[in-house]
Amino acid sequence: MVGAELDTAMVPAAPKGKRSIMDRFIDFIELVAAFFVGIVAADIFISVLLRYFFSIQIPDAYDFGRLLLGILIFWGIAATSYRGTHITVDLVWANVNERWQRYIDVFATLVLLFVVTVQTYTLFDKVATTRADNVLTFELHLPVWPFFAVAWAGDVSAVLLIAIRTYRLIFHPEDIGRGYQIKPVE
Repeated sequence: MVGAELDTAMVPAAPKGKRSIMDRFIDFIELVAAFFVGIVAADIFISVLLRYFFSIQIPDAYDFGRLLLGILIFWGIAATSYRGTHITVDLVWANVNERWQRYIDVFATLVLLFVVTVQTYTLFDKVATTRADNVLTFELHLPVWPFFAVAWAGDVSAVLLIAIRTYRLIFHPEDIGRGYQIKPVE
């Protein structure tokens, strides 16, 4: 096997009937992020198809593409920040016992919570100033601030999920699956 793959057994699934409200909220955030992946992929596919075969361009295709990509990034941050399935490299964490791994996880999650909270605050400022300045798309003259607001909602979701992860790491670490498994790359 070439490369490393994510082991889906790392995150244990709760039985269907025993899912908490938090787990359903987390699933909803991940569903929204997946929806925006589909929207961005469809936008790119349709734009390329129309341009290549029919020499037609969707008005504001570039603006829509970059705005949707921004939304996707912020909702993607929300989806990956709770599960901890993003790419990480941590030599110190891998070489300490479980107690210290938990301390490192809590500290790192608190730092992430602080950073994303500040980012959410500044993005809200960006939404407000974009709306006040009446920034519009180039061809259709649509307001840009609703796209920024949807991206901001993804950032708010990230803050909520990171707060839930922090709470669970501190008080209920058994609810967080072992996020890391050392696997050799062959």
